[in-house]
Amino acid sequence: MAAVAQCVRGALRPRLPLLSVALRTSPRLLCAATQQKNTGQNLEEDQSQSQNEQKVEPSSAEKLLAEEKAKLEEQLKDVTDKYKRALADAENVRQRSQKLVEEAKLYGIQSFCKDLLEVADILEKATESVPKEEIKDDNPHLKSLYEGLVMTEMQIQKVFKKHGLIRLDPVGAKFDPYEHEALFHTPVEGQEPGTIALVSKIGYKLHGRTLRPALVGVVKDA
Repeated sequence: MAAVAQCVRGALRPRLPLLSVALRTSPRLLCAATQQKNTGQNLEEDQSQSQNEQKVEPSSAEKLLAEEKAKLEEQLKDVTDKYKRALADAENVRQRSQKLVEEAKLYGIQSFCKDLLEVADILEKATESVPKEEIKDDNPHLKSLYEGLVMTEMQIQKVFKKHGLIRLDPVGAKFDPYEHEALFHTPVEGQEPGTIALVSKIGYKLHGRTLRPALVGVVKDA
């Protein structure tokens, strides 16, 4: 037994210095491991903080971008509304201008027509004043004069009609204040009240617009 114990001690004796060395160097290794661990933790904390900052920064940028987008959209809406209103105003101006041009073409001659109406009235009175019993072959001068007046009156009416000037002779028609001017009211047997019994002066319309109302006498209740 003593020999066995001696053999064991002999076997362990060479390893004792290595074990002591390991024990002496282990605190340094532990410190280094601790430092590495702390360094790793610090790096992770820095990375986490950096990531949080990066997350915060994009959030602020996105907020600014959203505000800027809302402003731009509002400006775009405002500009679009102004553009549409400008287009509508321009279209209204164009339509009004076109209407004025068309009316100028249609009614630009109305003052000239009014002057010609007086000539037509004179011709009508001249033909009416000629005694019909005097228009005979044995009176060729008066007959030729009368026929010339009638032809002139017919021709001037054709010219009036060509340019949209229509004659108003509303005997028996209903009184219309837009086309007729009542000179008097009188009861007339056999005619309905409100109708025109007599035309004192012929009226005219230019392209549907009353140029000169007819001067009339209107039937009233008896």
